[in-house]
Order: sequence, then structure tokens, then C-alpha cells
Amino acid sequence: MDGAPGRSVEIEWKPFQIDPSLESEGLTFADYSKRRWGTSDPKFMNGIRSAGRKDGANFANIGWVSNTNRAHQLVHYCDTNKIASTDRLNALLFESQYELGENIALVDVLVRIGQEAATESGATIDLEDLRRFLDRNEGKYTVDQEINYGRGKYGVRGVPHFIVSGGSDARPYMFSGAQSPDTFVDIFEELSE
Repeated sequence: MDGAPGRSVEIEWKPFQIDPSLESEGLTFADYSKRRWGTSDPKFMNGIRSAGRKDGANFANIGWVSNTNRAHQLVHYCDTNKIASTDRLNALLFESQYELGENIALVDVLVRIGQEAATESGATIDLEDLRRFLDRNEGKYTVDQEINYGRGKYGVRGVPHFIVSGGSDARPYMFSGAQSPDTFVDIFEELSE
């Protein structure tokens, strides 16, 4: 991502699971909400939708609460094989789950997203290899290790959780929760001084 002239910003997404105990195939949003909050239509979603619309995140169709471990495996596979950036893959996953109402725990959905990411970036992807990788849960150990590393080293306990670093010798800024763009601009300016 381009920053100010002569500067650049690198965005790297890391995995985290809000509810790792969730069934591997996920639950409908209504069923999950009823189990967790006692209602199939939690009122706090109105505030989330209202706040999200300001930044283009409408949360228009949340049909599922997905176990995201395989989605993180897709990100790992595509990043490792130079198919697409973690930033682009996460954007496709968010759109699929929160705007299109799809269940991103399902291998068929993830293979389609991998193919879409490859097509956009002009990369080659072996869809049968990706399907095998996801069906066999081959990236689960790596994803779990990264989650545990984030918990241990940075104290990540929820999402979003941001770690902004100005380089290897700079102490990183860490904060959780939705943030305004101004928060990032202020931090980037301070790091560039």
C-alpha cells in the first residue's frame, strides 16, 4: 500500500478465531445468536451495521457464523504460494461472509474464493491441490501455531487487534477494537518522524 511519498505501508493479516469451539461446519447466524445471546436477532447488530456503513461495511447478509480455521488455511495457502495477498483474501472472505451470507467454513466456498483471488491477481492456482489441502486440514497446525503466537507474544484476545510497527527496532503500537482512519494516520505520522 502506498503511503506518503517515499514511504510505504505493509499490511499483513494474521489468523485469530473468536470461537474455536464452534462446530467445524459453522452455524446459521440465528442459531448461533440464540445459543450465545438468547435471541436470534441481537439488537447490538443494529449499531454494528450503522457504524460499518460509514466505511462501506454494510453487514448486509450475515447468514452464518463460520468456524474460520479453514478460511485461515486458505489465506496461508494462497500467501505461501504467492497467489494473492492476505489483505485481498481477507477482503474476499469478509464480503463472502458478511455481505453475501455465505458459510466460509465450507471447502467449496473457499475454493471459489481462492480461484477468484488467483484470477484477480493473474496467478496460477491448482484448484485440486487447494481442495485437497483444505479437505485434509493440512494447514491447521500452522494456523493454530500463529494464533497461539499472537496470544502469547502480543496478548491478542479478540478482533480486530492491530499491531503497528515502524521497523525492527521500534516498539510496536498495539490496540484492539474498531478504529477511525485518523488513529492510523496519527500513528503512521509519529512512526515516520
